[in-house]
Order: sequence, then C-alpha cells, then structure tokens
Amino acid sequence: MNIDEKKDSLTTKAWKFFASVKLSVFVLLSLAVTSIMGTVVPQNGDPEMYRRIYGHAVFSFLNAIDAFDMYHCWWFRALILLLIVNIIICSIDRLSSTWRIIFPKRPVFHLSRFKKTKPKAAWHIDGLSVADVRDAFLPEIKKRYAYFRVEPIDSGMVIFSEKGRWTRLGVYAVHLSVVLMLIGALIGSWFGFEGMVNIPEGSSVSVLQLKDGTTKPLGFELKCDKFTLTRYDSGRPKDYRSSVSIIKSGKAVLQANIRVNDPLNYQGLRIFQASYGKLPPKRFTVYFEDNVSGLSFEKQGELGEPVALPADKGRFIVEKYLDQTPFHGHNLGPAFLCRLEKKGAEPEMVILPLSFSTFDKMRGGEYTISIKPGESRYYTGFQITHDPGVPVVYAGFILMIIGCYVTFFMARQKVCIELADNKGRVEVALYALAAKNRVIPKTVINRLARRLKARAGMK
Repeated sequence: MNIDEKKDSLTTKAWKFFASVKLSVFVLLSLAVTSIMGTVVPQNGDPEMYRRIYGHAVFSFLNAIDAFDMYHCWWFRALILLLIVNIIICSIDRLSSTWRIIFPKRPVFHLSRFKKTKPKAAWHIDGLSVADVRDAFLPEIKKRYAYFRVEPIDSGMVIFSEKGRWTRLGVYAVHLSVVLMLIGALIGSWFGFEGMVNIPEGSSVSVLQLKDGTTKPLGFELKCDKFTLTRYDSGRPKDYRSSVSIIKSGKAVLQANIRVNDPLNYQGLRIFQASYGKLPPKRFTVYFEDNVSGLSFEKQGELGEPVALPADKGRFIVEKYLDQTPFHGHNLGPAFLCRLEKKGAEPEMVILPLSFSTFDKMRGGEYTISIKPGESRYYTGFQITHDPGVPVVYAGFILMIIGCYVTFFMARQKVCIELADNKGRVEVALYALAAKNRVIPKTVINRLARRLKARAGMK
C-alpha cells in the first residue's frame, strides 16, 4: 500500500468514525450522565464545603476532573465540540443522496403507483377534446405546482405534477439548529461570565466579583440610588427593588428599577436582583447612666470613632456591628461590640444588644451604657451575567421550530391527472400522493378539482 492509499484509508476511517450513529449515541449518553452529575454535585461552591460533604479523597478526585465547575471544564466542552462535528459530518454524509432526490434531472412518475389508490376525484367533460382539457388545466397546474409534465397514454394523456421536494431539507434545518445551540453554549462557556456585587445604598461599584474569585471591570459604575423593602403584616419580605443608575464619565446615562425576575439589560450584561441585607448604621447615640447619682448623659458617635466619657474619664469606642450575637448559649440578636477605655484601668469589652437596653447593668460598672442606632441602611446584592452565545442559541431555537414544522407538517405532494377519451367525452381522474402518509388532505384535493372544473368551464 503506497502513501496516498494509506492517507485515503485513514481519511475514510476518520470520516466513517465521525459519521457514525454509534458515536452520536455515545456522546449524547455521556452528556446526559455528566449533566446529571453537574446537577447532583453543587457547582462553584466553597472548597471547604465540598471537603465536609465528600471527604478529602472524594473531593480530590472530583476536583481533579473539574466536577465542581463542570460546564466550563475542558472535557465537557470537548464532548459538545465532538457532538457538533458528529452532527455536521452525519448531515453531510447523507446530504448527497437527499440532494439527488430533491433536485433530480428528470423526476420519475409511475402511473401504476397512482392507480393503486382510488381516485381522489373523478368527473367527465362533454364537448371538449383531451387536448382542449389539457390546455385548460395547465395554467392552473403551472400556478399551483413547481414541476409538471404531460405524457401520452393509450387512452389519452396524463399530467404529472409535484411540489414540496425541498421539504426533505427540514431535517437538516433541525440538525443545523442543534449545532447552532451547541455553538451558542460553547461561546457562552468560553466568553461568558457570572459574578456578584453588593452595593450599599447610596454607593456605587465598578468591579464585578466573579465566581472563581477573580474580579472583572464593568466598564461603568453601577450605583444603588435607593433600596426599597416592603413586608407582609407578618413581617416576611413581600417585595424588594433597587433604583439604580449607570454612570459613565461621571454622568448618569441610564436610570432603572431592578426587581426580582425583572433584570436590567445593559451592553450585553443582565443585572438581576439577587439579595439584600442590613448594614451597620453610620451614626448612633450612646447613653451613659451614672449608677451612683442616676444622672444620664448622651453622646453622638460613628462606628470606629472614640466617644468621650462623661467628665473626661476616658473614651468609649463602638468597634463592630453584629447581626447575630451569641452569649452563653443564647442569641442576643443585633448588637454592638464596644471597647471601654477608662483612665487608669485596663480596656474592657462591652456588648450592647439593641433589643435589651438594660443589658449592660449586669456588668456592674460605674456607668450603665446603652445605644440607639440611627436610621437603618441596606445593601443590595446583584447577580451580573454576560453570555454572548445567547443570540446564537435563540437563532438555533427559531430554526428548530421552522425545521420541525417543515419536517412534521409539510410534505412533497404528487398529483396525477388522467385524461381519457371515451367516445367524445373526456373522463378525468385526479390522483394524489404525499411523501409521508401518501394521503393529501381531502380539502386540498377538493379545492384543486373545483378550480380545474372552473378552468374547463364547468360549474
């Protein structure tokens, strides 16, 4: 075997491999199994969470095969790419024979095949010859059918006509639609991204935190102008929305409201309302009650800034705000963690729950301290996604609808009109076949028969 023959052999084997239906089944089953795995195994989670759930050994194996970010791993993309190649080559491999059927040099008609079925319509015409009837019918046939021809028979002649050969391409439109959707998925996997931002009310961000821990510039500032939360009578959240501005070069170019299931689309990005939460108040009032004299004092302060004690006996610093505060097995709820620094004494940590104004009395110090926060502030959480493959997927989806409609609801139609001379009377028999079920709807035949009769001057 020479070098050229070896090359041809390898090319033929490769072509047959990629055109194999067995390969299609294997890839589809592989994608189904891996998709189930991607559903069962949480994606893009915290590694420590995975270690707790699966243990170190299983975690190491799943991490090695990228099971925690499966839809972006190389082997999942390779499976999709292999399916794309398989569908394209399968379609090309079978297209040549289909093309010869769709575009034959001379379509084949057999009168015997039509006569195996009963005539769909039959009538006779008096006073005209077979040639006259043929000339009367042909304008209507030319108008309704893409191809026709007239052939003589012993008793007269037949008119063969057909349309819809191209509908065989419907299945290829379906194949192409699947390819487009898969390509769109690959584009989204390679070039898309998804991340989160938390924006305090009145603030803005210009950088997105991606799922893999990296950051990506947005190309603009996203500002939360106002966050609105409404609740049911029971206290449960009813609705929450964010009024936002898109700022470029220091100017607001767009203002919009973002609600759950009502995202904002801007420059290929989809911005979803995902979460919200409370922020520590900016300002608060601290109350000092002298446990000896009973006198009360109040001071205004901000988080992290020292507040002078009465009579300049030291200072008081509110260091941290806690949403949940554990204390001897109990949860005190929201509280401030503070540091009391009295002159000549060691600093002392003080917990001031917002729900228990007299909690500090248990400490037994010179002062009983309580705190009242200022107006509550919220932050809003946005999920921001970018998927450049979506238009390609939509195009594939539309093409699939068209292809399925052509494949299942349209078919090639063949019509045979037999014109037989019977002692000065022309006997007309109308036969019809369709490619899929060999039957054309009765309404179509009746309509054609009615129009042919009208062409021949019959009522």
